Amino acid sequence: MGKYVFKLPDVGEGTAEAEIVAWHVKVGDRVEEDQNLVDVMTDKATVEMTSPVSGIIVSLHGEPGAMAPVGAPLVELEVEGEGNAKSNGKTPAKVEAAKPAVGPKPAPSLSPTGGEGKGEGVSKSAQVSRPPHPDPLSLGRGSAAGMSTQSAPAFATRTPGEKPLASPAVRQRARDLGIELQFVPGTGPAGRISHQDLDTYVSSRGRGGVSTRGGSQYIKRDGVEDVKMIGLRRKIAENLQESKRRIPHFAYVEEVDMTELESLRAHLNATKRADQPKLNVLPFMMRALVKVLPDFPQINARFDDEAGIVHRFKPVHMGIATQTPNGLMVAVVQHAEARDVWDSALEVARVSGLAREGKASREELSGSTITITSLGTLGGVVTTPVINRPEVAIIGPNAIVERPVVQGGQIVVRKMMNLSSSFDHRVVDGYDAALFIQRVKALLEHPAMLFMD
Repeated sequence: MGKYVFKLPDVGEGTAEAEIVAWHVKVGDRVEEDQNLVDVMTDKATVEMTSPVSGIIVSLHGEPGAMAPVGAPLVELEVEGEGNAKSNGKTPAKVEAAKPAVGPKPAPSLSPTGGEGKGEGVSKSAQVSRPPHPDPLSLGRGSAAGMSTQSAPAFATRTPGEKPLASPAVRQRARDLGIELQFVPGTGPAGRISHQDLDTYVSSRGRGGVSTRGGSQYIKRDGVEDVKMIGLRRKIAENLQESKRRIPHFAYVEEVDMTELESLRAHLNATKRADQPKLNVLPFMMRALVKVLPDFPQINARFDDEAGIVHRFKPVHMGIATQTPNGLMVAVVQHAEARDVWDSALEVARVSGLAREGKASREELSGSTITITSLGTLGGVVTTPVINRPEVAIIGPNAIVERPVVQGGQIVVRKMMNLSSSFDHRVVDGYDAALFIQRVKALLEHPAMLFMD
């Protein structure tokens, strides 16, 4: 038997290191050739590292969230034959932190301890120890987290004169609190009452720990779950922090009458061919932007603030903010200026679908020159979106709602939408931003103009 050391390969041009995101094996597992060992991430691309050989895992290097340099050992395997490394005959110690379940660790106290995870796996709430003689106001602060799994009756069932079972300490504490043990359900052997039963009784206001008022259980909860930011979640946090730290944002919101566009959209969806996608608002928004942006080159741009250069783009590479199971990602529709509404809808569905499935390439997640962010049916009234640095503008359509509007001296019901936007004030002046949004508004309110030269 020999030892094979699998080292982190170069996972991208110019990449010096990658973050370990999730392990799919543990020490002692037998793996086959091409089996997935670990996911690593660089920039915005997550890459699956597969085993080049078959063997048994004897050691893992690095826990989720750790950075591994290219060429560093990741996995050591025991293999048939000589392998690629000499063995010293010692069994490597098991790396406890490198396990396939990367959910949050149980927190031992209310103090942050830096638990691992990205929202997967099972976690436990932090336990809070109970002082020996708590005051009544502090009762129940640790009861929910440490509650026995044995269900307690909703009310005591002892007959009058029957002495409840409890330790002297529990009896003294009950007397101090003015509680009759006769009415406290006990969850111990033979109905014995514990300190925890007292906690539950007090926190439920004497209802035995359970209330059916309104179909809810009114039980205090305690505990803190510490979740370490790793992988894509950490990248998102770093990018947004840098955006807000370095870019002087200013917001601009305009009201848009979407009645005519919504009528056109409904007609196009009702008469579309079977091979054409269903249209939502985004393709029309994209078409409006690509028609207006040539007159505002400073908005279709990326600002390299370290070099002091604004890169103004002639093509429009439209970023589409996409919510995925791993967090918010920006999928990119390349050359949106060359696509009609049908092609735009198809490409938005394709790249955002790949992003949600974790299969988007680096090219499909980078290079955008302006971004649209939309909450869909959760669009709200107004948003103040954060610019996707190093871009200088982001557009956020909000919810379309029917509202009474005055037109020609008459009150009519129209389908209205607020169009929110944010701009980098270092590059875009307020006047230009307002004029830009007004031009977009005019196209959306007169959608026939979207299809005219």
